[in-house]
Amino acid sequence: MKSKKGLDPLLVDSYDYELPKELIASRPVTPADSAKLLVYDRRKDKITHAVFMDIDDFLPKNLPIIFNDTKVIKARIYGKKESGGRVELLLNSPLEKDLFLVYIRGRVKEKTRLLFDKGLEAEVVKLNPDGSREVRFFKDGRVLDFSSLVPVLDRIGHVPLPPYIKREDDEKDIEDYQTLFAKKEGAVAAPTASLHFTKELLKELEKNHRFYFVTLHVGAGTFKPVEVSDISKHVMHSEIYEIPKKTADLLESKEEILAVGTTVTRTVEYFARTKKTKGESDLFLNPLNPPVRVNYLLTNFHLPKSTLLMLVASFIGIEKTLSIYKEAIEKRYRFFSYGDAMLIV
Repeated sequence: MKSKKGLDPLLVDSYDYELPKELIASRPVTPADSAKLLVYDRRKDKITHAVFMDIDDFLPKNLPIIFNDTKVIKARIYGKKESGGRVELLLNSPLEKDLFLVYIRGRVKEKTRLLFDKGLEAEVVKLNPDGSREVRFFKDGRVLDFSSLVPVLDRIGHVPLPPYIKREDDEKDIEDYQTLFAKKEGAVAAPTASLHFTKELLKELEKNHRFYFVTLHVGAGTFKPVEVSDISKHVMHSEIYEIPKKTADLLESKEEILAVGTTVTRTVEYFARTKKTKGESDLFLNPLNPPVRVNYLLTNFHLPKSTLLMLVASFIGIEKTLSIYKEAIEKRYRFFSYGDAMLIV
């Protein structure tokens, strides 16, 4: 099923574009709500260039706004094997029986013991075919669960900046790579559309809109490239989510909603299909699996050939997505996690 211009929504190459490296943002603008905002009105097929602090000019009054209240943890830690070789470990998510899914840079085998600062240790329990590893953490001879691991990571870990930000994290990232409403620890990547909100802007928006929350703990899989040519064969990563009753009641209504970010969108759309308020979402939105519940989308600009770009295309089609991205590049918008924003109305 090809579109009019010959782009096949099944082919990963249809979602490609060229981005000048200098447009990859390595720091956010200050203040956060001074970022650029590209607004695309689907009914009028019109692009408007604005500033993020003016977002309310483009939203209907009383539109419910849904945020993701996950909190990024210091998920990247550096250590060494008992044999002496250096390793870098990126925590992805907790599993059952005090096991954790992680990614390890450095060669390891099952039963390899890893040593980190402050007496933290890990044992490799399983090597998975997709390159991930399952480990168990120890401190002072005691097995750590998630709640006891997080304070240790907070002392020795690093902010898990995305791979396209080519620098080490620093003190500024602790604040910059966290939303103002981050509450529930568990994410290893920020829900970046939310990073543009300031306290002042939220206060203004609350006058005209009701705020709702979901929790989706963004995993490292969000950066995983699509490695198959036919996107229908892509195995989507899963992420732990929870929807409180207040938000679930809204989603069961017919009210229109604004989803702040792809993480909220995936959570809402998974609920719309399953009616489950907690669990793991592995929903892959794309032009062949479009949204059924989200009406308005706020998001950043995403990597070529990524599932996030395909999610945007699920709202407005491939051609329009690539056309908008072309204009954003010409207008020197800043891309990716610390970049500018796009609103689809």
